[in-house]
Amino acid sequence: MEITVETAQKLGLLPEEFEKIKTILGRTPNFNELSAYSVMWSEHCSYKNSIKWLKTLPREGAKLLVKAGEENAGLADIGDGWGVVFKIESHNHPSAIEPFQGAATGVGGIHRDIFTMGARPIAALNSLRFGKIEEEKTRHLVNGIVQGIGHYGNCFGVPTVGGEAYFEECYHTNPLVNAMSVGVVKAGQTVSATAEGEGNPVFIVGSATGKDGIGGAAFASADITESSVEDLPAVQVGDPFQEKKLLEACLELIPTGALVGMQDMGAAGIICSASETSAKGGVGMRIELDRVPTRQQHMKVWELLLSESQERMLLIVKKGREKEVYQVFEKWDLPCSQIGKVTTDGMLRFYMNGDLEAEMPAESLVLGGGAPVYDREFCEPAYLAKVKAFDPATIPVPNDLRAVAEKIITIPNIASKRWIYTQYDSMVGTGNTSTNAPSDAPIVKVKGTTKGLAVTTDCNSRYVFADPFTGCMIAVSEAARNIVCSGGEPLGVTNCLNFGNPYDPEVYYQFVYAIKGMSEACKKFDTPVTGGNVSFYNQHPKGAIYPTPTIGMVGLLGDLHDKMTLDFKQAGDVIYLVGQSRDDINSSEYLHKLHGVEYSPVPHFDLEEEYGVQQAISALIKNKVISSAHDVSEGGLFVALCESGFNRDLGFNVHRNAPVRPDAFWFGEAQSRVVVSVSPDNTDEMEAALRSEGVPFERLGVVTEGAVVADRESWGAIEEWKEKYDTAIEKHMQHEEALA
Repeated sequence: MEITVETAQKLGLLPEEFEKIKTILGRTPNFNELSAYSVMWSEHCSYKNSIKWLKTLPREGAKLLVKAGEENAGLADIGDGWGVVFKIESHNHPSAIEPFQGAATGVGGIHRDIFTMGARPIAALNSLRFGKIEEEKTRHLVNGIVQGIGHYGNCFGVPTVGGEAYFEECYHTNPLVNAMSVGVVKAGQTVSATAEGEGNPVFIVGSATGKDGIGGAAFASADITESSVEDLPAVQVGDPFQEKKLLEACLELIPTGALVGMQDMGAAGIICSASETSAKGGVGMRIELDRVPTRQQHMKVWELLLSESQERMLLIVKKGREKEVYQVFEKWDLPCSQIGKVTTDGMLRFYMNGDLEAEMPAESLVLGGGAPVYDREFCEPAYLAKVKAFDPATIPVPNDLRAVAEKIITIPNIASKRWIYTQYDSMVGTGNTSTNAPSDAPIVKVKGTTKGLAVTTDCNSRYVFADPFTGCMIAVSEAARNIVCSGGEPLGVTNCLNFGNPYDPEVYYQFVYAIKGMSEACKKFDTPVTGGNVSFYNQHPKGAIYPTPTIGMVGLLGDLHDKMTLDFKQAGDVIYLVGQSRDDINSSEYLHKLHGVEYSPVPHFDLEEEYGVQQAISALIKNKVISSAHDVSEGGLFVALCESGFNRDLGFNVHRNAPVRPDAFWFGEAQSRVVVSVSPDNTDEMEAALRSEGVPFERLGVVTEGAVVADRESWGAIEEWKEKYDTAIEKHMQHEEALA
């Protein structure tokens, strides 16, 4: 077929990119080559519209063992010869079209990023965004996505220990499925995604290759529309049992020393793994595509190159050690085929039955090599004028605060996500310490040591919508606050940057300023950004989704005995608010959901104040002064108090001290605040410690046997509030189950 600029455009390439390819090759590409460039130069693989700004993030730290972006995931030192490997990625568009498989393969893909580095995954988390739960389509997506995550994770045998779920109208068409995996590895057992050594054999191992997932990277780099269902073949199909075998086989092979490098086949399949490992090692490859095990007959060359069939790895093996590879994969009953060898000229050559079908310089295909880099225009979004114009005085102070609280506790963004997380196996592997002793960040054991890992995913996207710079600083800060409140020390960040169309200057403004805010906060908390991914083109019929830069953060507990939980321990303990109450209802669930205000400023936030509060909380925990710690977030102080009481059915008798409007006191979401409970014997020590650090605090009241009392008014029993909180989402989803 004749290859023209129109052919290139149909594959998602710009006219100038087609010309650049011709210049690189010194000729017009054939269809196989053009297809390869189309996926490798897609936004999903090349980050061509984002890499300029990603490079401005803090990417180095004393505890990092690999540079950011150097490998498939971040790797940080946790001491005593152990490292933690972690990463978060999106699988948004596949999940919008086929929720079960889209979400399931997102989980499988992120776990492969962990064990391709030689680490064993020990924990999974997720961050989910849906439309309004009252709508049938949303409930359908929730059902499918949650089942997909649960199915893959439960079968694969890694506990899902935490996450978050939000429901906002802007995600109606385009839900977000961000999956995070955390693993541990011993020093000397890590593997690099690098090819080197002339003549070293190249293997493909794992599942056979089929036509599922072809063009998935390009599919992820375009807007979701009503016709996107026609792209259904771009959604991959996963097999968690096959991946479990692949995990064990890879981890068994590593100690033999036969491996040179290993790379999982995720987005863009063989062409991606072959080009990235070759470019990194400064080498090339000769690949015989007819040796690739396939599930379907007569697959075309471009289909083999681009297939995103799951549960596959590319291995570069030391010459002469092939037999050991075959033995390991035969033991685990997995396909294993030598498909090529390493060359030294930097060229990728793909053959089919002896015929050369594609020939390209490896470096020309990849990020950091020949892939294009763009500097997009941006301008302040027009809607920010409405944000700045908001006047809280226009919102009447409610007369019946208890009635407001009853509505607040059942808002889906606030209510228990029990309906979701009970479908996940959180106990497999017996490493999760947080099932019966909840903390702001789940704590996972590092077996064979006394250490624990605190892990979390966080982002309030409405804050980022109101102010991309400050909102993203809050996302980083809340992640750090959750880890600190759990007794951990923040180590590093992985991010999943979900935004609309980057060619829209207002969307790109959101992206740029979110990156700037992330940089400021990560520098302050000494949490370098180790990697992650960018997901653009997340749109709904009226425009872009809320900008959603999801923060995945990992922290370290040197000793699991330092763990702090969020629950009140006994009646009579004294309740304090560490931080300052403020006359602030901006961007709160109260303002948005109960008053219908779409445009209001970000809640109060000051980075230095936040850092001071976190340092103070960390010291109180280390010195065994406090009995519980729980940060104030969505829903404000009242929700934080309730959540602190639920686990042991303990109530609270508290009063308002601050001279602020009562709805702001109870339901405002001003940042840098933590609810703590303290034994009466320790109150003097705690107050003295906070005063010495200049950290504001106020004594709110006491823990009760179960009664909830606010400003001397009885608000019932904690069990009543727990019932409302626990069942709110379930009641919506039961309607979906009834329809099914």
